[in-house]
Amino acid sequence: MTAAGHPPTVEPGPGWSQDLANGAPGPALEHIEYACSGTGTWASAHEQVAMMTRRPVTALPDDGLFRGAPAVAFVLNAAHTTSYTRALAALDPHVDRITRTRLERAHARIDAERLSEIREWDLISGLTGLGAYQLARHGDSALLRDILAYLVRLTTPVTVHGQALPGWWCANGPADLPSRNWPGGHANLGLAHGISGPLALLSTAMRHGIGVPGQAGTIKWICTWLDQWRQGSGARAWWPGMLSLAEWQSGTVCRRGPQRPSWCYGTPGQARAQQLAGLALGNADRRQLAEDALAGCVSDPAQLFALSDATLCHGWAGLLLTTWRTAADARDDRLTRQLPRLRALMDRYLDGGGQLDRPGLLEGTTGLRLAQHTTSATVPSAARWDACLLLTG
Repeated sequence: MTAAGHPPTVEPGPGWSQDLANGAPGPALEHIEYACSGTGTWASAHEQVAMMTRRPVTALPDDGLFRGAPAVAFVLNAAHTTSYTRALAALDPHVDRITRTRLERAHARIDAERLSEIREWDLISGLTGLGAYQLARHGDSALLRDILAYLVRLTTPVTVHGQALPGWWCANGPADLPSRNWPGGHANLGLAHGISGPLALLSTAMRHGIGVPGQAGTIKWICTWLDQWRQGSGARAWWPGMLSLAEWQSGTVCRRGPQRPSWCYGTPGQARAQQLAGLALGNADRRQLAEDALAGCVSDPAQLFALSDATLCHGWAGLLLTTWRTAADARDDRLTRQLPRLRALMDRYLDGGGQLDRPGLLEGTTGLRLAQHTTSATVPSAARWDACLLLTG
């Protein structure tokens, strides 16, 4: 048994060892957090890291934060220990090479005036995630600034067949594949795969004193664009997760109400990104808007009822963690006062048969345990493991 009382993870197949979302990096990150916080041992953390690195680490041109060398390096860096100094030094040039290759391809795509694919720039697979890694690993660096400059350029509107579209408009459907159900593609607003991810990274970097020309203006522009699609106001505000071309052309959102209150696509993740923007810009109104929206979301039984699992990505764990992070930076204690209730509701859901039956950071038991541990700790996360979710600020 490991220090946290969980049985050792068994590797089910190739690729699992370097998949941050569902593979070995998740349990390794979990046990690193336990060791950093003093609730687990470094022996258990090293055991999980050994399992993560038992096979050669891949460094493929399409790797992002949640796969291959960037995923492994993120986990090792979270430990903040000299035990992994040599391994990180060996991984750094590979991650940097992947990032530069992806930047070159992205700029070439923009130069050619082609529409983007989500995996070019999103948090999970794209340059936003690689930027989150650079920020966590190196802080202010030339490569991070290159990523920020690319994200500034990404927001420049494009014209396709006479139609003006946001620069991050995706030519594919939400699965990032051509879809008959999404003619003309779509715009994604979420934190995991949408424009809220770049907004969170640009804002977080600015809060750390890292900036490039046009960064502040881009943060303001994204927020203004999100305002255009906000439904309702105050505690009733919400944003759609995606927009079709028909919705864009008509200026009307077809969805009649908010989607499930998730980290990945829903109001919690979107609100946290906008709160970070308000903090970065010193814009009290933007902070208030974001915090009002999230306070209304977590107080609305109808929205909470839409949660159908306990996962970090799109379930109770993600809602709790995102609310906890947002509450820590909030102007008042409304969200803090909601946290005990959210924990109780999540526990009731789990006790009622909602337990997860598989490992994994985003959709399994690993993420659930980390969210429970972090939001109940008396001190902030030493590993800052949720930097991979762009929640830390």
